[in-house]
Amino acid sequence: MKKIYFLKTCDTCLRILKQLDTSDFILQDIKSAPITATQLEEMYQRSKSYEALFSRRAKKFGQMDLKNQRLSETDYKQLILEHYTFLKRPVVLEGDKIFIGSSKKTVAILVENYGK
Repeated sequence: MKKIYFLKTCDTCLRILKQLDTSDFILQDIKSAPITATQLEEMYQRSKSYEALFSRRAKKFGQMDLKNQRLSETDYKQLILEHYTFLKRPVVLEGDKIFIGSSKKTVAILVENYGK
């Protein structure tokens, strides 16, 4: 299965998607179609870490003063399920591979493998 989890109001996500051939991918806007526990578990199986899937850039991270708390994997999982902005975006799944976030290295790999 090829799937991309993204946020359609995120300029970074949209910029990355424009560089990719997404015709073979299922696109899921995580705001209008929130991720399920099953979908998050599927991401976890590939990444082996809820923390790797967690975005510290989310405004709520600061608002909730999470930087001053010790978070466990269970905490990361619960926070991602409770509010879509805590998922680091985009998340691209293809077979057993996962690509998380918008770092230059990740985007370069995505463009190399799935670029237009």
